[in-house]
Amino acid sequence: MKYEIKNRVSESKLVTIDFYDFLKDLSIEEFDIKPWLKDDLVLIEKDFRKNVSNFNWSLLKGKNISIICSNSAIIPDWAFMLVSSELTRSGIENFIGNIKSYKEHLINLKINDFDLNSIANKPVIIKGCSDDKFSKFIYSQLIQKIQGVVSSIMFGEACSSVPIFKKK
Repeated sequence: MKYEIKNRVSESKLVTIDFYDFLKDLSIEEFDIKPWLKDDLVLIEKDFRKNVSNFNWSLLKGKNISIICSNSAIIPDWAFMLVSSELTRSGIENFIGNIKSYKEHLINLKINDFDLNSIANKPVIIKGCSDDKFSKFIYSQLIQKIQGVVSSIMFGEACSSVPIFKKK
């Protein structure tokens, strides 16, 4: 008697949603304003504005930029806004905050644009085994977006998942 090995997961209607798929082919670089502070700690407006206007923003063209200050200096919001404004003027995508927050922001944008027709009436598994842990709000955003159209939601991997929702 000959037995055929079947991959029941690949044959099922199960759809896996992996947040990393929303970020593939994306590179984010940090832009640290710390070097533009006096003694890496104090913002002097005149000097800061001079650094902003003298910087060659074209060096960052084609990149996604996360604007940060890598130390504990207290920086006024306008300083980050000034850098963001120059990046925007140069056609450079940017975000004020760290890379993790920027990724979560981009994932949230992808969730808002997600095509629900591709998962309508199908079981969905939200991939949960990854090196990076995303903030819980990302999961709630996704659940709010998809729960009304899918047949079920699970969390984890196809081989080991936790049921979250099942349409009645």
